[in-house]
Amino acid sequence: MSKNTKFLLVSLPASISPTNDHDEALTALRSAVTTDYGTVFPFSIPEFKIGTLDALVQQADELAKLEAGCEGVVSKVGDSLRTILDGDESKISKHKTVNDKPAEQYLKSFHWNKVKYRADRPLSETIGILQKEITSIDNQVKEKFNAYNQVKTNLTALQRRQTGNLSNKSLSTLVSPDLIIQNSDYLTTHLIAVPLTITKDFLRSYETLSPMVVPRSAIQIATDDEFALYAVTTFKKHAQDFVHKCRE
Repeated sequence: MSKNTKFLLVSLPASISPTNDHDEALTALRSAVTTDYGTVFPFSIPEFKIGTLDALVQQADELAKLEAGCEGVVSKVGDSLRTILDGDESKISKHKTVNDKPAEQYLKSFHWNKVKYRADRPLSETIGILQKEITSIDNQVKEKFNAYNQVKTNLTALQRRQTGNLSNKSLSTLVSPDLIIQNSDYLTTHLIAVPLTITKDFLRSYETLSPMVVPRSAIQIATDDEFALYAVTTFKKHAQDFVHKCRE
């Protein structure tokens, strides 16, 4: 639907035509509103079961709240689409549908769902059904948008592990299992990403960072533009102390 397209719901008495006929009233309205100003088409709704005046006053307040709630949810859906589709209006417009129809087509061909919203029910019941539906839709939008954000976060983390530097990327394709000491009661292997600017200092001092570091155990596995990856063996008893010193 074009941003410049506006729709107005106009309720007029059939008495604007001499015969009080609905179709003639619509024809009279069409003759008053020329194509320079817009197009007139019917928007049919059933005759509802009306209660007392006091009930109508209360329902008018409830309808005002329902309208505000509907506008809020629709606005939230629009904001979510803009976020997901990076503000691309051509893509967003494809998703602005009502019952799988573009909004403009839906309004022009609107038919009241008489099965779901029976007109022979009290008006208060119909309002209650609509309130429950809008609450349900609001919750679904929140859940789906939160799920999208979680997937996006996981994907970003995965991409970072695959494309980042040696300090934060996945090392599974770089480190051979043969380099890792396994099934030992005493020894363990540490993988350390050392900034290239201090590799000489690291190789000169790593054996003294903590007690019981295996001498000459440092093996360079890989390098990138920022880091060199080393494997170092220590005794498990002082493994945490060695890790803490490396981080310092």
